[in-house]
Amino acid sequence: MRITYWIPVLFLFFPIVKSTAQQKKYVIHTVAFYNFENLFDTINDPATFDEEWTPTGLQRWTFDKYEKKLGNLARVLSEIGSAENTDSPTFIGGCEIENRSVLEDLVKQPKLIEKDYGIIHFDSPDKRGIDVALLFQKKKFQPTSYSNIPLYIYKESGNTSESKASFEEKTDDELQISTKNYRVYTRDQLLVTGFLDGEEINIIVNHWPSRSGGEKKSSPFREAAGALNRKIIDSLQRINPNAKVITLGDLNDGPYNKSVKIGLGAKAKKAEVLPFGIYNPFEEMAKKGFGTIAFRDAWDVFDQIMVSETLLQSDYSSFRYWKAGIYNKSFLIQTSGQYKGYPLRHSNTEIGFSDHFPVYIYLIKEKK
Repeated sequence: MRITYWIPVLFLFFPIVKSTAQQKKYVIHTVAFYNFENLFDTINDPATFDEEWTPTGLQRWTFDKYEKKLGNLARVLSEIGSAENTDSPTFIGGCEIENRSVLEDLVKQPKLIEKDYGIIHFDSPDKRGIDVALLFQKKKFQPTSYSNIPLYIYKESGNTSESKASFEEKTDDELQISTKNYRVYTRDQLLVTGFLDGEEINIIVNHWPSRSGGEKKSSPFREAAGALNRKIIDSLQRINPNAKVITLGDLNDGPYNKSVKIGLGAKAKKAEVLPFGIYNPFEEMAKKGFGTIAFRDAWDVFDQIMVSETLLQSDYSSFRYWKAGIYNKSFLIQTSGQYKGYPLRHSNTEIGFSDHFPVYIYLIKEKK
């Protein structure tokens, strides 16, 4: 199957004021999300299932390989959104992160260290020990509160049969289910609130339950994740009806799936977004065949960034959403072999980047 890639054609946004013939100037910030795919250190943690990612494990995960992985990720993170913003992202949401220590190693990489990224991270109940986190440039964003909000979901007792998925990501991210109460252990949702250039911004970082066991059978778990996400947003909007909210992550569902369309209530077109609603710019990309992840030559957009209606208003005296993109530069793409054209991930012969492409949006406001 011939796979084509989306190369965004970006048009000059900044309008010219005809009366003065002067170009308006804007403050711009990039908000990014990237699935780091198995960002593990080399140390065996007895509390989690990380044995594969050790020097004697299946991956023969040595310190040299770990250092190469960190350098690769840092290169990507430093360049996301550079087409319109020469600075690295102000915010980076991430997932498949083993612990805080690997993030501390990541932000010290030469490509990132001068940006002085802060780290917000909690250990989640995921049995593989993989978590979500938010990195932020300290000089631009000052967090005031943050919390990890657990997702409580349960599998029916005795229901352990599996089915084929219409799009089941090839992943090590299998659902871990308690044999005592049948709770499905998955990642918490991370809520961070703070001030960006004096304006309050709320960011939710997600990594919803995988499609392990089949898309249809696991869909209720992601639908529950979408409903929890909506509940968090509702609570923010009850406190402040004008709350600016960004929710981002690897949802393990496309923009058209129930978890996003019904659980979260996201809309594909700005005109459809009512007050307190959510806009998803990645739905139109998915409809056009673009993707962040591939499986059996089928592309989907599992990685998404969505914004509240308050970030869509036309008054640019405050921060607003501008546009979105998928960062799929050529160096992130397999150039040969069975998976030619796919995201360049780790293999036995090469330390790659990730099996996902990163995504990003721009926030802008007019300079005074």
